This record gives sequence, structure tokens and C-alpha cells, in this order.
Amino acid sequence: MVTEVKETVYSTGPVGPAIRDFPAEERPRERLRLRGAGNLSNPELMAILLRTGMEGENVIAMSSRLLSVVEGLQGLSRASYEELCELKGISDAKACQLLAGIELGRRVAALEPNNAPRIGSPADVAALYMPEMSAFDREHMRVVLLNTKNQVVGTEELYVGSVNAALVRPAEVFAAAVRRNLPAVMVVHNHPSGDATPSPEDIRLTSQLVEAGQLLDVEVIDHVVIGQGRFVSMREKKLGF
Repeated sequence: MVTEVKETVYSTGPVGPAIRDFPAEERPRERLRLRGAGNLSNPELMAILLRTGMEGENVIAMSSRLLSVVEGLQGLSRASYEELCELKGISDAKACQLLAGIELGRRVAALEPNNAPRIGSPADVAALYMPEMSAFDREHMRVVLLNTKNQVVGTEELYVGSVNAALVRPAEVFAAAVRRNLPAVMVVHNHPSGDATPSPEDIRLTSQLVEAGQLLDVEVIDHVVIGQGRFVSMREKKLGF
């Protein structure tokens, strides 16, 4: 049973000591054997996949840097082979190792659809995404992919920065749902100001997406705006719906 993920700080400088200089019980593979994979931090798990760092930077320090550059696991999961290879320290082999690990994780998750969270209300969406999205200092827009049971089968991040109707292309919003023959999506984005009140631009965008969804036979269940500690359901407020 996973009880705690230990975020060990290894660095004694910008790059940290070599992994071989760690106490044996603090090396990622040994910690996995002793404590289980669920107790390793994200950089430690990634370090096991990458195996080696680069000159002047151990593999855990490199993993931490790469996760920061791609903005976490979700950014890593969206990165292409070409994008990974552009990152400092990532060779062809390391890019393939990361992509293979990510794809295996996706396939395992797909084997257990009954464990997927079910969206029954805007509060369910907020519970899933508010802890992360309320802390962002820029606007992030995501589309939540739903199956016929309203279970979340995936999340796609569409935009980072200024989210408005002029920039958002409906084709991108619905692309994954259409490709996977899914019946519905929910849209969620954050307001870095902390005020979750939908803007006139949010309302125009929602109206455009609802209309596009009708043409594509993909229902837009809701558009949820996340602020600091609160959220607004645009369907409940009848804004754009």
C-alpha cells in the first residue's frame, strides 16, 4: 500500500553528486525494491527510465530539470519524439525509453476503465483539477474526454497563456474526442487572478464550442472556470449554453 512519496533532495550544488556516490538505500532502483514504485518521486521514477545523466548532471537532477521544462508529467505525456530529442541531455534512446514508459502507463490505465473517475457534477471536475490549476500563474485550458458513462478517459491541455475565442480552434478542442469516437467533453480553464467569474470572452468561446460540438455530434457537458478556492459552472449559470 502506498502511504507516502518521499521527495528526497539529493543535490549538493546545481547538479548534485553522482548516483554511485549515494548511500545504496537512497539510489532510485534500490528504493523501488525496498519501498515499492509508489513511494518514489516523479524524478526518481523518470531517472530509472533514463538510467544515466550527462556530464556534470546526475540523472535525478536531469530528470527534475526536464520535468520543470515540460511543466510536469502532463507536459511530458504530450511531448513528441522530436520535442523530447530537442531537450538537453535527451538522446534518441532516452526519448524512446520515456515514450515507451508513458505508452505502457496509458495502456495499463485503459485496462481498468471502472477505476476511471466519473463526472457527475461540476464539483467533480473541480475536485480533479482545482488543486493543480488554481496554482498556475498563467491561463491553462484543458478538454476532459468522457465516455458514455461520463468517466474521464483522458485530458488534453490545449492552450497556455491567453485563452480566448480568437485563439481557440474548435477542431483542436474536439480532435481527440472525434478520433476516439467519444460522445462528450468538458472544458476547464483557470483564472490566475483567482476570480472564477467568467469573462465576456469566456462566454463567447463557450457558445462557439457548444455550437461546434453539435455539428460534430460531441456534447459539451460544461465549461468550468477555476479560480482560487472556487469555481463556476458556465452551464449552471446558463452562460454560453
